[in-house]
This record gives sequence, structure tokens and C-alpha cells, in this order.
Amino acid sequence: MDINLFDFYLPEEQIAQTPEKKRDEARLLVVDREKKTYEDKKFYDILDYLKPGDVLVRNNTKVIPARLIGAKKATGGKCECLLLKQIKGDVWECLVGGAHSVRIGTEVTFGSGELSATCVEVFPEGIRHMEFHYEGIFLEVLERLGKVPLPPYIKKQIADNSEYQTVYAKVPGSAAAPTAGFHFTEELFEKIKAMGVEVVDVTLNIGLGTFRPVKVLDTKDHVMHSERYEMSEEAAERLNLAKQEGRRIIAIGTTSVRTLESNYAKFGRFQKAVEDTSIFIQPGYHYQAVDALITNFHLPKSTLVMLVSAFMGREWTLECYKHAVESGYRFFSFGDAMFIHGAFDYDTAKIDG
Repeated sequence: MDINLFDFYLPEEQIAQTPEKKRDEARLLVVDREKKTYEDKKFYDILDYLKPGDVLVRNNTKVIPARLIGAKKATGGKCECLLLKQIKGDVWECLVGGAHSVRIGTEVTFGSGELSATCVEVFPEGIRHMEFHYEGIFLEVLERLGKVPLPPYIKKQIADNSEYQTVYAKVPGSAAAPTAGFHFTEELFEKIKAMGVEVVDVTLNIGLGTFRPVKVLDTKDHVMHSERYEMSEEAAERLNLAKQEGRRIIAIGTTSVRTLESNYAKFGRFQKAVEDTSIFIQPGYHYQAVDALITNFHLPKSTLVMLVSAFMGREWTLECYKHAVESGYRFFSFGDAMFIHGAFDYDTAKIDG
């Protein structure tokens, strides 16, 4: 598909720079993809659209303070490393600033020298494999020296790293947060569970590929980034039971979607797994695992807009986005949210695409 089919007007000032003071007071656009209607609500109104037996699936990954600023040992020159994913042991794939001068054997020190790294492999586009050296527990050292890596469109570093975490973040390993989950509070989850709604956790460690723009004109030429996910046996059993009983599976965020759809498409049911996925969801894709979706508003021509367009139709997605822009909704990581529900005709959607 032509990438320009997913373009729309978005004023820069509507890209949210800070989170809401109270998470569940963000705005919520409730979209019925069957009836082609929408309603303007607050996020806490999500309770009115959930029902007993629903299963909410959330990505419990935790963002690590993966941005490290150090100096090359030989020259003293500044060197910034962004940890993307653990390769093996203390070797991490990193995006390195000024990477042309970081070759195999280059040493970088961070802080007062309690953490250092040596380049062990070189790859294109600033990617390096760095082996880290330290005493104690690596994640504790990172907490002291690292910063949370915010998306490039957020211009100011947050004062508190917890602002860029969900309240249910548990498993460290991501370079970015599953931001649709930002709107939930512990109190809201208590109310949801009291209604008889199940909450199931999966894990997908998010890399910076989620922010990389699509640089091709035809989406079929886009190479999707790979991310590692984990589904436990308990989660698979609970999800399979919900499917058998015809209960709704509601994904919180696009990373939960990628986990659920990847797993179900591979096995024909939900199954315990720890593996990589590079699934690319765009119009023409038929969702098999997910019945409803909670997601933020995404940027023009992004793979995330394509994922939403596959779920509710491209033209209707753009119409809802036009309403969101005109109504002053806030976009992307710290922005407002959508709840998309209702039945859907995928054959009609293919024509729309």
C-alpha cells in the first residue's frame, strides 16, 4: 500500500510533551467499529464499556534506564549508548552516538568509572554490540547512572522515571514503554477486577524500532523490527478458555496486540512461548486473537496507524483521527486514548484498504 494513504494533518502542539497529572483523567475516544460511531469520554469511563468475563491483556514490561552518557577511554570524547536488547550475558545491542569512531576494542566509561563497556561487534546504522563491565547487579548500576530513553518527539527529560512506566511494569527489558497502559491506575484496576473482568499479563520487550519512521513508499517494502515476547502457560490457558467461551479479549496497546496475534497465528491457539516476533499488521490482515483494543493516538504514516487501520478500516480510522485533531486530543506516548470495540467485516476492510 502507498504510505501516503496513512497520512493526516497533525499540529505539532498536539504531540503531548507531559503526562496527565492523574492518569485516568486523560480523554478517551470510544469507537464502535461496527456501527461507525464515536463518543468523547474520559478514560475512567472505560468501566462503562467493559463487562464481566472480558479479558484485559496488558504488557508488563518495564522500561530500563537505558540511556548512558559516557566518555571514550582513549580520547575522553563524549559517547552516548542506548541499550536496545540483551544479546548474551553482559553483551548488549546498543545504538551509539558518533558510532563512526567506536570500533571493535573501543572502551567507554560511565559515571565515575563504576561501569564501562567494550565494543565487540560493529553493525550498520550506529548499532554496536557492547560488553559491559561492572561490580554488583547490572540493573542496579543502570538505575544509578542511566536515564529513561524518551521518544525523539518528547523534547524535555522527565523529572521522575516512574512517569514513563505503567503502574503494572514488572519485567525489566524495554527501551520504550507500552504507553496505552499509562492511563490505568491501581484503583481503576481494582474496580475493573471487581466487575468480574480478568486481567492477564504477557511480556514484550519494546525496542526503539517502534519509533523508526517508515522510509519506503510501498508498505510491502518495509522491514518490521523484531521484538522478543513471552507468554506463560497460565496466560495461554486463560486466553484459550476465554476464546472457547466466546468472551472478549481486549488488548491494552499495540505491543499486546503484536504478542497475541503473533502467538495465535503461529500455533492456531494460545501457547506458552518465548520467541521473537516481527509481525507487520496492516490493512488486509485478519485479526484472530483480539476482539477489542485500547490504544493511544499515533503519528502519521506510522506502522501503528496501519495496525489500527487493519482493526477498524483505514478510512474510518482517518475519520476518527480527524475528529481527534479537531477536538484537541493529545497524541502519542503521553497523549489520550481510544477504545475500539464492536464486530467487524474484514472483507469490506480489504476493499477499503
